Amino acid sequence: MDWSNFEFYNPEFLWLLISIPLVAVWCFFMRKKDAAILTMPSIKGFKTNSFLSKLKPILYLLRLLALAAIIIALARPRNVSVSKKTKSNKGIDIVMAIDVSASMLARDLKPNRLEALKKVAINFVDRRPNDRIGVVVYAGESFTQTPITSDKSIVKRTISELKWGQLEGGTAIGMGLGSGVNRLKESKAKSKVIILLTDGVNNSGNIDPRTATELAKELNVKVYTIGIGTNGMADFPWSKDPRTGKLNFRKQQVEIDEKLLQEIATETGGKYFRATNNESLKEIYDEIDSLEKTKIEEFKYYNYQEKFRFFVFLGLGLLLLEFVLKNTIFKSFI
Repeated sequence: MDWSNFEFYNPEFLWLLISIPLVAVWCFFMRKKDAAILTMPSIKGFKTNSFLSKLKPILYLLRLLALAAIIIALARPRNVSVSKKTKSNKGIDIVMAIDVSASMLARDLKPNRLEALKKVAINFVDRRPNDRIGVVVYAGESFTQTPITSDKSIVKRTISELKWGQLEGGTAIGMGLGSGVNRLKESKAKSKVIILLTDGVNNSGNIDPRTATELAKELNVKVYTIGIGTNGMADFPWSKDPRTGKLNFRKQQVEIDEKLLQEIATETGGKYFRATNNESLKEIYDEIDSLEKTKIEEFKYYNYQEKFRFFVFLGLGLLLLEFVLKNTIFKSFI
């Protein structure tokens, strides 16, 4: 019997087991009345050391065990096996539009903005097992790094391999947003989301950010915008050493077009965030994760294996055994 999923359907009957000790006490005091009494002046000639006469109380034990088995049967013991099936009834398609311009190498986040983002974004992907995710990158131009897919290993590998220098210089926010919207225009998902991250102002590209915003609104695409960068000055790359190939850094004012990012988020029903350090960046993605939840239905299927029949037959068997012993082996005892 599998005891791990064992239960009683009518456990209230188990209270009747309290009667077993009471019945045992009653049988003990009534044992003499069950035997015939013959008064004689002397029983010298009738003395016996029969072993069977000492075993007669076993009849009471069989009766008590039978009663206990029947009570357990009334409580209806059974094994329950549960199988589960989940169904996502509201899938979300998400495009992560990521700025990979040179300014993403600024070291106000540790070790730099791009590496800090990659770590947080991969963690975000891990927490979206039921959604499809795609990756768009942009700088002076934009392109789709990974189309929308349910294969999270591909998405995470894409994010981990992001680096500066893949695209022309500049920050084309409009093109990054437009590419994200283009990825979602054929989506059949009930919820479509773009997470647009940048650390600058729109200074290149042939698509105006407001035009891309209007297109997102028409397609019911919600845009969460993130401005990444500390307040004040930060170490920015400004040249590359021709001998070593290493970047040279200098202090520079952080400039983010927060007004534009707030407008994009507000117009599309999303929300604007500002990430000034590694911890706030993580908290932003945590909040987006909590705001965009996929509804999951869980179906449970129960299979019951009734065990009461065993105890019924056990109780009846014990009663039958008592009856047979009482009318055969123990019948001759007075």
